Amino acid sequence: MKLSRTLLLVFVISAILQFQAQTDEAVIKDIYKTSLTNGNSYQWLDYLSNQIGGRLSGSYNAELAVNYTKTELEKLGLTKVWLQPVMVPKWVRGAKEYAYIESSEGKTTTVNICALGGSVATPGIGVKAEVVEVKSFEELATLGEANIKGKIVFYNRPMQADLIQTFQAYGGCVNQRYKGAVEAAKYGATGVIVRSMNLRLDDLPHTGSMTYEDLPNDKRIPSAAISTNDAELLSSMLKLDTGAKFYFRQHCKQLKDVQSYNVIGEIKGSEYPDEIITVGGHLDSWDLGDGSHDDGAGVVQSMEVLRLFKVLNITPKRTIRVVLFMNEENGLRGGKKYAEEAKTKGENHIFALESDAGGFTPRGFSFDCNEANFNQVLSWKPLFKPYLIHYFEKGGSGADVGPLKSETNVLAGLRPDSQRYFDHHHASNDTFDAVNKRELELGAATMTALVYLYDTYGVNPIPNPSTLKD
Repeated sequence: MKLSRTLLLVFVISAILQFQAQTDEAVIKDIYKTSLTNGNSYQWLDYLSNQIGGRLSGSYNAELAVNYTKTELEKLGLTKVWLQPVMVPKWVRGAKEYAYIESSEGKTTTVNICALGGSVATPGIGVKAEVVEVKSFEELATLGEANIKGKIVFYNRPMQADLIQTFQAYGGCVNQRYKGAVEAAKYGATGVIVRSMNLRLDDLPHTGSMTYEDLPNDKRIPSAAISTNDAELLSSMLKLDTGAKFYFRQHCKQLKDVQSYNVIGEIKGSEYPDEIITVGGHLDSWDLGDGSHDDGAGVVQSMEVLRLFKVLNITPKRTIRVVLFMNEENGLRGGKKYAEEAKTKGENHIFALESDAGGFTPRGFSFDCNEANFNQVLSWKPLFKPYLIHYFEKGGSGADVGPLKSETNVLAGLRPDSQRYFDHHHASNDTFDAVNKRELELGAATMTALVYLYDTYGVNPIPNPSTLKD
């Protein structure tokens, strides 16, 4: 009799698990179907990109984007929509930059550059000097002040083309853009030119953030990016003539901080309202294009997660919150502010998902979590197999959700196919026409499916002992 009861219990548990698995499969199928046949992400992105455009922090366009996305979230009938004030830097590019290489007196070749975000301007007449080409800070230090003072430093370390993970290639050379001016100023350089962070050869300069750290204002030198084609040209010309000169002029300016906002909306959880699941992207962008891939795609995909919950009548157990972060590109003020207020309020963020890698075909997710939670994620892989989502790896999440990290929660980042991402990243061709509607909608569905699973099952609260030791 005891054995029969045990067998019956096993049978019941097995049947429940099988039924739940079938339910999850059906819900996820509906999520993908609805996103692909009745989605709204592409329509939102069209307006954000073509009617508003580039959304540099502190700009009028950024303000328009805040108002637009708040209004659209309010239309969804969420439990609550609000703005979270945050002070952000205001940097303006000014008139278009101009540059040329001078191979001999009066013989010049015009090249494509753009000021790096946060850079100071050149003097009104511009800067012209001989050029020192380097590929690392170590090489810079070896040359020393005697070989650098009064010259323009040209950082020409390309992204490593044989790395399949293109973000790894980006990470391997972006320090020359971010800290190049600080390092060059130590040796008396008069300016900095940096090879664009781009894996292909083209004529488009790619901007991005840079820092002066605590360098006094009178020691700060102008810093600009040069297109990859023109970086190759400059390097070739320097090999033929080390006395060739470079001229550039830019009119950018750093103004006082201004107030902006994170845009937030939520559906209150029906069973565990104090357990918060956050999904988001950053609302700001650079100013050269319209920021469709970086990060308009992440913004509208995150909005679509909540819309799909509403359209499919999925009543979440936990509170699902969308956060459209401001100022990821040149300060991360929005992400830090959100985490600061969450901590002050004692909010329990069990899971946070970010989309900030473009609107290309989704491949999966990267996770920042303990082993127990990662094993839970791996158990869900079969549910994603029909949609060709196969990448489930530990290794980071996203810049804006990163400040929410705790010992027990899970942070994740959507990982689309990134092979073409850096063709557009921070450049003038980061535009709406570069985004494929179906790929964007697949990404939104993939995010929604993962949020649905975390809402259904929660997270494993047991921290990894090795994490605690750290």
